[in-house]
Amino acid sequence: MKTAIITGITGQDGAYLSGFLLNKNYRVIGIVRNASVVNAKNLKYLGVYDKIALIEANLLDLSNIIRILDKNKPDEFYNLAAQSSVSLSFEQPIGTLEFNIVSVANILEAIKIVNPKIKFYQASSSEMFGNVRKENLPVTENFVFHPVSPYGISKAAAHWIAVNYREAYGIFSACGILFNHESILRGNHFVTKKILNTAVKISMGEAEKLNLGNLKIYRDWGYAPKYIEAMWLMVQQESPKDYIICSGEAHSLEEFVQKVFEKLDLELEKFVTIDKNLYRPVDLEIIYGDNSEAKGKLGWNYDMSFEQLMNRLIEDEIQYVRLELQDVSTPPDVTLE
Repeated sequence: MKTAIITGITGQDGAYLSGFLLNKNYRVIGIVRNASVVNAKNLKYLGVYDKIALIEANLLDLSNIIRILDKNKPDEFYNLAAQSSVSLSFEQPIGTLEFNIVSVANILEAIKIVNPKIKFYQASSSEMFGNVRKENLPVTENFVFHPVSPYGISKAAAHWIAVNYREAYGIFSACGILFNHESILRGNHFVTKKILNTAVKISMGEAEKLNLGNLKIYRDWGYAPKYIEAMWLMVQQESPKDYIICSGEAHSLEEFVQKVFEKLDLELEKFVTIDKNLYRPVDLEIIYGDNSEAKGKLGWNYDMSFEQLMNRLIEDEIQYVRLELQDVSTPPDVTLE
């Protein structure tokens, strides 16, 4: 039985990864900041909370991580923990930079000290690329980073730390450069979750208005549970490499909103208002990636269309809101892909 440690285990990706690894007979250990106040909603929703071990750790404390690695002897380490809100990173740049960069350096240094054979996965982000000219799209693994937010800057720095430990010390360090990936477990501070959740509640008479910012941005959206599989595949390779994980096509946020309201049979103009205060200081106009490396070398299979993605997200959100209103924490038929 392999042992995997996951940071950020209570988030969308951490919860899905936990279920995925449990299905492959892993012993799964999750690192949390405070074991006494764990937000286990996602883990309970997927029915995996009682099947994993949670340990408290401060990722900004190197000695703390060293003790955890020495005691638990993991085969694989998936670092998904981060201050992951782009908007919040503009409000709290120092905290974002400190945690997202120093935590990665600490984990890799601890691996180097305790056991350099531990395989490490770093959650990188498409936000590292910044504003790419339309004529240069799609983005590939060879693109130069030019982040336009404190979050993107922190992720770029963490990415290069992971690459440096791979090249300097021979540590198996692989970075997954994930583009936007959505699911029922997406955090409430993400605009896609806000749109889905509020629109479904409007359709049920539980909400009245949806306030949004810039709808003229184009993003590469995919389905989170399928992206989790790509993370695992990266760590199973003989040699570490960085891969872009994406759908390969771009759609506007405006189209995203329209799809949701059309499928719920709601009049968009009646319920949606645009608030300029919700605009970011700097925003990416359009970005989408090329997933051919991941498909060709990892054998990753992603063929969900945007239409299929939207149908799945809306259906899942309807079920989620119904359960939320009934105060039921665990649905009877959740499947882990």
